[in-house]
Amino acid sequence: MPAAAPAPPAPAVAPAFDHRQLDELMERAGLDALLATSKHNVQYLLGGHRYFFFDYMDAIGISRYLPVVVYVRGRPEATAYIGNATEDWQLENRPLWVSDVELSSWGAVDAIDRALAHLRRVHPGAVTVGIEPSFLPADAYLRLSREPGVTVGDAYLALERLRARKTPEELALVEQASEAIVESMVAVFRSHGPGTTKNELVEALRREQTDRGLIFEYCLASMGTSFNRGVSEQAWRRGEVLCLDSGGNLGGYIGDVARMAVLGEPDGELQDLLGYIEEAQQAARRPIRPGARGEEIFAAADEVVRRSEFAGSTFFVAHGMGLVSHEAPRLTASGPVPYPNDHGDLPLEPGMVLSIETTLLHPTRGFIKLEDTVVVSDGAYRAFGDGARDWSVVDG
Repeated sequence: MPAAAPAPPAPAVAPAFDHRQLDELMERAGLDALLATSKHNVQYLLGGHRYFFFDYMDAIGISRYLPVVVYVRGRPEATAYIGNATEDWQLENRPLWVSDVELSSWGAVDAIDRALAHLRRVHPGAVTVGIEPSFLPADAYLRLSREPGVTVGDAYLALERLRARKTPEELALVEQASEAIVESMVAVFRSHGPGTTKNELVEALRREQTDRGLIFEYCLASMGTSFNRGVSEQAWRRGEVLCLDSGGNLGGYIGDVARMAVLGEPDGELQDLLGYIEEAQQAARRPIRPGARGEEIFAAADEVVRRSEFAGSTFFVAHGMGLVSHEAPRLTASGPVPYPNDHGDLPLEPGMVLSIETTLLHPTRGFIKLEDTVVVSDGAYRAFGDGARDWSVVDG
């Protein structure tokens, strides 16, 4: 029998991700190398690096900030990072595991030029390079596609699958973000009353989240009988429900939670309506365990919804989340965000994070919703930020 091929040399410093899994995913996709250019995948591959200067906006001069991680299958020691010319400010304080770091680019095309130059040094000859099509500007793509000997492939799914199972460190960030959002919502409910506008409530939630160390991303606020969740000068009145559905992130990892409040004591109908939403939420959790198929979550929730008089106005969805608010595992092709159901019939794995959400559009009581963050654990599941699930009652 032929001798086994020698194992590739280990990098001087261990990569910040499972490079053997990435190698396998790339081999399945027919990729020799990849260029990661999205902020979230660059952050993931570099072990948490995200340049603060471009955290808000990427545009500068006549181009844009384009960080690039160059990875060659089977050769983690050949990984390179191409960053902005000023990025050394941050990297001096927090060095990367990557040994080849070039901080000289000011735009998209020159970043790709430098990435190609590195790739030619470490992988001479023809090469199939995976990209993230939605995160590579047109001018950079044209430069890459015109390079002799380069075939462009798609690395998006391989990178997404790589991120699907979260490490304990990643899960801790998701948990802290979820807890902080719920605490922030409770603080806002307790400190506001009749006449408070949606604008004021959302601004108060932003301050509460940032005070707890989160980056505030958004808040979808609905009030009274309206299903409109945009901010406005609509004022909260006695007897009306309030739903805050907010995302905030910690270290790039997203918490996404929805909780309900009412101005004055909730009547029996409101108690029943939120109880129905809670029943669907709890039913959806029960199948969650390693080895279960994601579609079982939908079947369990649907069993509750189908027997309700509100089945036609109830909407349930479960989706993966982490560095991206909808990522693997993707469990449905009929949710509010369009994507294929690539993982619904595949087994859930420990470390996968799911957002579970049930929404009722009630004709006379308004928008009623709970959204929870649940992680597949070794035994079954764990829920993050699981407080304040009942009506938060605000004196009216």
